[in-house]
Amino acid sequence: MQVANEKSAEAGARLIHTILDETQLRAASFIVTIYGDVVEPRGGAIWMGNLIEICAGVGISETLVRTAVSRLVSAGQLVGEREGRRSFYRLTGTARAEFAAAARVLFGPPDETVWHFVQLVGPAVEERMQMLERSGHARLTSRLAIGVRPFPASVEPAVVFRAEVAEGAELLGAFAAECWDLGPHAEAYRRFLKRFGALAGFIDAGGTMTSADCLTARLLLVHQFRFEALRDPRLPTAVLPANWPGEEARRLFTWLYRGLSPRADRHIAENFVTSTGPLPMESEATLRRIAMLGGEAAALPQKSGDFG
Repeated sequence: MQVANEKSAEAGARLIHTILDETQLRAASFIVTIYGDVVEPRGGAIWMGNLIEICAGVGISETLVRTAVSRLVSAGQLVGEREGRRSFYRLTGTARAEFAAAARVLFGPPDETVWHFVQLVGPAVEERMQMLERSGHARLTSRLAIGVRPFPASVEPAVVFRAEVAEGAELLGAFAAECWDLGPHAEAYRRFLKRFGALAGFIDAGGTMTSADCLTARLLLVHQFRFEALRDPRLPTAVLPANWPGEEARRLFTWLYRGLSPRADRHIAENFVTSTGPLPMESEATLRRIAMLGGEAAALPQKSGDFG
């Protein structure tokens, strides 16, 4: 049995390496994922040595980690503190607010659909328009954009007009197709399904993974899903093209995240520390995330909840 489990764990590790081979990871972006998934819901601080260890597992060197952390400090997202010879880095208040907003997209219920126009005023219009586009809005003119989801406060000053469909509701899909180029979003979701579908198939067939690999797999899962979910305009289903892959990607994310979490969280509790002691295995925030995803998982086929 032990030999079989070891061989299964090796097969799981190979699947993770396959995902890594198909992914271009940037140190700063991956560290943001670590803070969003592991650190922020457990208080916002972690030892530098743990960051180096996690990143080494995905091929990011210590030098790149230290450089990226330095840049995140300069950008006002992290602040450092020392305890003896150890350095710890904590999210700033501004960063925690940004991370909480991203977590609502990944783990919370769908936002209410509210069609609105945003008219940018003041200077630096192009920079702020690009921020709107990255948040899922569509550019109509150099200053005017349309969207259905909350817009980032960082684009202010702006005038926001709420809109209702008075006539022509049956044409709304065609209107959306003219405003948003959904092709790149659909392709990104299909790549996500291909990469992580193989991992889900391995696990569903009874494959096992080490706790460290469960954490690595979950971080890669969050990293790639976050990248697309935060850019997706998240249009209402009624106006999306037929066979839209976003919902299937969401279901796969939900199932894998819930299944990987028990062993991933145990690895965190056994190995990661903050300045006041070990990071907890669970917190109110992590339990809330699992519970919110649990509502979505109710519609999925019944599968194992722990991939150990």
